[in-house]
Amino acid sequence: MLAEKILCVIGARGGSQGVPGKNVRSLLGQPVIAWAIRKALAVADIDCVVVSTDSEQIAEVARKAGAEVPFMRPAALASSDTGKFQVWQHALQACEEQDGVTYDLYIDIDCTNPLIEIGDIEGALRRFRQLRQNGLNPDAVLTVSEARRNPYFNLVEPDTDGVLKMSKSLGNGTVLARQRAPTVLEHVAGTYVLAASYLRSANHLLDGRAFGYQIPPERAFDIDSELDFSIIEFLLKRQMGA
Repeated sequence: MLAEKILCVIGARGGSQGVPGKNVRSLLGQPVIAWAIRKALAVADIDCVVVSTDSEQIAEVARKAGAEVPFMRPAALASSDTGKFQVWQHALQACEEQDGVTYDLYIDIDCTNPLIEIGDIEGALRRFRQLRQNGLNPDAVLTVSEARRNPYFNLVEPDTDGVLKMSKSLGNGTVLARQRAPTVLEHVAGTYVLAASYLRSANHLLDGRAFGYQIPPERAFDIDSELDFSIIEFLLKRQMGA
């Protein structure tokens, strides 16, 4: 059997609103995006590491960190409300056309979560392959973590009068103890492994058969605010034993 061709793309939009310039901001001595690039390059099964960006500044930083930037992302795919899936589809098509290669698997690494480890990327890829070998026909595997809040127990929603109701309930009534609430998982910005054939044909990550690769809660953060940045900086120092 021929080896799978695996493309890894790291997306980094230039117009971040919550934390301006976060993708190239220095984090423990190196740009945020460089953490993701370094880890992607360390995964032996990945054939090509590409950065998809609309920013020349990010592109320059990415190249210095060792990634390829073979195209600039079009403005239509660089707004704050652009779907991640469509960015992936564009990157896959652009890389295949430029490289003359048909990729088998597509890996996305979210650069806003520097806490993701090399082993998490390898683990998600391994889980995808194991699911396939077991006949479960995965379209995607994505990083998840046990949710810090549970819609059956401590998440509430206001009704039209502003009266608070539980977000979800069971058929037998209100859940009175956290331990008895059904397990729910957070979709973690981290690593995604997709069948390239699925990416070419689907419209959304969860249209098909998506499975989770669970990581611990101390790695389930991403940079959306200054507080997030401070938390990640603290946790990354602890992760590195600093």
